[in-house]
Amino acid sequence: IADVDCTAGGKSLCEVAGVRGYPSIKYGDPSDLQDYKGGRDLAALKTFAEGLGPQCSPANIDLCDDAKTVQIKEFMALSQAKRDEMVTEKEAELTKLESDFKTFVDAIQKQYSDANEKKDKDLEALKGSGLGLLKSVSAHVKKTGNTEL
Repeated sequence: IADVDCTAGGKSLCEVAGVRGYPSIKYGDPSDLQDYKGGRDLAALKTFAEGLGPQCSPANIDLCDDAKTVQIKEFMALSQAKRDEMVTEKEAELTKLESDFKTFVDAIQKQYSDANEKKDKDLEALKGSGLGLLKSVSAHVKKTGNTEL
């Protein structure tokens, strides 16, 4: 268990661990941390923690299903240089996915801001066109029945 401040001295560790939002909870093999997606209350965290134990990995191959065992054996057969190259490529893909998503969200945020600004201007124009006075006159006539000044 560790607590890392990703905005200060722990920033580089957070980048390596793939922390992209705060707060984040990660678990598992330190070289392959997984995102915790469960509840944040004590009961949920306690239940999750009680279920933790060794997981499928090269050190615990007996815990792997057939597909993971085959994949681990394939990776073990590669040279270290090839594994490093593949890790770099996959991390670049992750970075691109995050970057593309950020660009998408930024565009939506700009559209929202522009639409909100337009709505505010349009509301002011509508109110300035006499809407308030029209409502006042309408209420007066309904109450008094008099259309004379």
